[in-house]
Amino acid sequence: MDTRNITYFMAVFEHLHFTKAAEELGISQPTLSQQIRLLEAELGTPLFDRIGKKVIATEAGRLLHQYGMKMLQAEMDAKNAIKELLSEKRGTVRLAVLPSDLDFQLVPLFVEFKTRYPDTKLQAFSTIYVRDEVLAHQVDLGVGLRAPVDKRLVQIPLGSEPYEVFVHTSSELAKRHEITLEELTEHALVMYPKGYLGRDLVDDVCREQGLELSTVMEVGSASSLLQLVAAGIGATIQPRDLLKQHSGWSDIVSIPIAGPVPVRHMELTYYADRFISKAQQQLMEWLIDFFKSRVD
Repeated sequence: MDTRNITYFMAVFEHLHFTKAAEELGISQPTLSQQIRLLEAELGTPLFDRIGKKVIATEAGRLLHQYGMKMLQAEMDAKNAIKELLSEKRGTVRLAVLPSDLDFQLVPLFVEFKTRYPDTKLQAFSTIYVRDEVLAHQVDLGVGLRAPVDKRLVQIPLGSEPYEVFVHTSSELAKRHEITLEELTEHALVMYPKGYLGRDLVDDVCREQGLELSTVMEVGSASSLLQLVAAGIGATIQPRDLLKQHSGWSDIVSIPIAGPVPVRHMELTYYADRFISKAQQQLMEWLIDFFKSRVD
């Protein structure tokens, strides 16, 4: 069982369609089918059930998918380690980051990092599914909300950050020194839709107080929320440091929340048993220092 056949298998597993998988791989459909049959013969069990035009992974296929990802990642790690040994180049780092942090917090750090390490290729992906991306080996590192301990991962705390209320400078709330979540139930709010990490975190704290926030508009990006606040549509509840890296929102002020405060706990994650290149280690150290510098 070689990694080429595993690659073929993974493509079929992803698409559950032999023709689409063959097109992605750049081989003919009969060739792909033959390779899968050879793999099934080697393992002594079907990997897919073919029911009419439908392709369904068997239990053995699901197991092979689980271990196949590790096999392909191990091959990539070995190649990267040897490439780094033979070359002075710093390699590539793939990083998954929560959208608001990528848009508002980390870009200045990336600029400085690229200046210091010009031979490093940095790929930063915006996603709310940071942990899933790390577990699927789609990225090398992830910066997201703290999650339950997973033995497959290294999880490094990056500190905590309270949420505050962001309002337009002309709002009646703008001169307040603090405000409670209960008071906000009487004001127009613009928020993420339910199901977004930031919204759910705020809603959980409200639910503990027997409160439910109502919104006048819901959008899926921090930038859009701030534009709505700047336009006077309503207030929003966001991580305290969201605006610190940008001076372009001078018509927005933030107000601390009194009483129970929504707090997000951040962590840096990566797969425990994978190769960590020098470039990845360097960026990890930068990210840890960056988040530590924001803790009061």
